Amino acid sequence: MTDRDPLLDPVLDPAAMRKQYRADGLAEQDLATHPMDQFTRWFEDAARAALHGTLYEPNAMVVSTADAEGRPSSRTVLMKQFDTDGFVFFTNYDSRKGRDLTQNPHVSLLFPWHPLARQVIVTGTARRTGRDETAAYFRTRPHGSQLGAWASAQSTVIASRTELDTAYAALEARYPEDEQVPVPPHWGGFRVTPETVEFWQGRENRLHDRLRYAARPDGTWKVERLSP
Repeated sequence: MTDRDPLLDPVLDPAAMRKQYRADGLAEQDLATHPMDQFTRWFEDAARAALHGTLYEPNAMVVSTADAEGRPSSRTVLMKQFDTDGFVFFTNYDSRKGRDLTQNPHVSLLFPWHPLARQVIVTGTARRTGRDETAAYFRTRPHGSQLGAWASAQSTVIASRTELDTAYAALEARYPEDEQVPVPPHWGGFRVTPETVEFWQGRENRLHDRLRYAARPDGTWKVERLSP
């Protein structure tokens, strides 16, 4: 092992890392009227890129929350549904993000589609999905993932990996593959209703296109261009 100063090694120096975006631009006249329709267009592009192996997990998004004192935290989760009403993800309600959203429903989502030189940034409010909707999704999860929702007390400190594996093994013995796993009462979905949706397209010389939909009180949307 050799001692190297990362600031002197261009391979390791963050200041030396840069990529010139040469993607087509994003113009106001090309946008859909509703932000979720525009999201559908871009999500389809991301899904096709995933099929071709150039993008990994197009439904992965960074969820940023803040607690009652305003202390932020971020993590990557998988978006499992989107429609006119917004975006849905599922989690343990006792996790850090679950507790944050119970205290402070304001949330930000970020879809980082780097291979396409695109981002979608959402701000809005989160509310819990109904238990019927939660149960319907839970039944679609693989058996192991259903057990995992019970085995993990998400975001809590545990003594070792063995503790987690032991809890999972006990559940696996109690609920074999042919047994229905009940939906955990502490587990469910959040639906994020957007207030703003920004579509970010990388352009040359860092002069990116940033078009943001902002909700009006009457339910319509206005589009604003942001300086990069």
